[in-house]
Amino acid sequence: MSELVHVAVAIILNHNKEVLISLRAKTAHQGGLWEFPGGKLEQSETASEALKREIYEELKISILKASPFKKIKYQYTDKTVLLDVWVIKSFEGEPKGAEGQQIKWQAINSLQAVDFPAANRPIINSLQLPDKYMITGSYTDIEDFLFKLEKALKNGISLVQLRCKKSSEDEYKKLVDKAMSLCKLYNAKLLLNTTEKLFSSFNVDGLHLTSKLLNSISDRPISDSALLSVSCHTNAEIIKARQLKADIILLSPVNETMSHPGVSGIGWEKFKHLSENIESPVYALGGMSIRDLPDAKSFGAQGIAAITEFWGK
Repeated sequence: MSELVHVAVAIILNHNKEVLISLRAKTAHQGGLWEFPGGKLEQSETASEALKREIYEELKISILKASPFKKIKYQYTDKTVLLDVWVIKSFEGEPKGAEGQQIKWQAINSLQAVDFPAANRPIINSLQLPDKYMITGSYTDIEDFLFKLEKALKNGISLVQLRCKKSSEDEYKKLVDKAMSLCKLYNAKLLLNTTEKLFSSFNVDGLHLTSKLLNSISDRPISDSALLSVSCHTNAEIIKARQLKADIILLSPVNETMSHPGVSGIGWEKFKHLSENIESPVYALGGMSIRDLPDAKSFGAQGIAAITEFWGK
């Protein structure tokens, strides 16, 4: 079994929605890549203590307030790392590369996962993804579809899953083309709920897999440069999604839904239990309304996913 390295990691934010990153020495593990500052825990040291010590040693700033963000376990070929990630809400001093390393403030939306160690990808996704994930619903014709989509985008939706199960392939392609243009106009990410083959016909942000499709494949169906979203209902499906390195997991049903009346949801406690060891952002799905967003976040969700609440009836 490979060595487990426990690392405290700091997400240091400023008022301009920028995060502080530093460049790893070329001689270090994963050298030459950017990273979020931090370092290994010493013997008998807590993550919080290590965080304060490492950040002062590396940046010469004192942490005043920090809160846990997420834990990420990642297996490299030569070692396993456990990233204990914290958000730094306030600090004292002016950051500088005290160990000779290059540092810079970078806009969160401009972070590129390929510039960081692979274990950092879930951190970047969590920072960049919104807390509202819309799944498209019913429509009468293409004009109605575009009206509802643009209305949602104008209302601030920036993550869209195009789900059109009953449309023909020709109509679906037209919807995707028009949805791509609208989402680009409003700077929103577009995911397609479709097959790998049809997905490859378009230049969109990502693919969404139903639990049925999830269980039919053994390897990640798209490149690491695109987002992979997956629907999960059980722990076994979560394990499979993690094996595929899913970037987003929709966990459902949390509440009873209109589409399945009488079927009780898993509730928030079970949601927390199932999602607490998932590195990737997890959205609560099933009977969600905007009123559920605070609860979702308090139980560890990235946010909520919904059809009716964001798309309308």
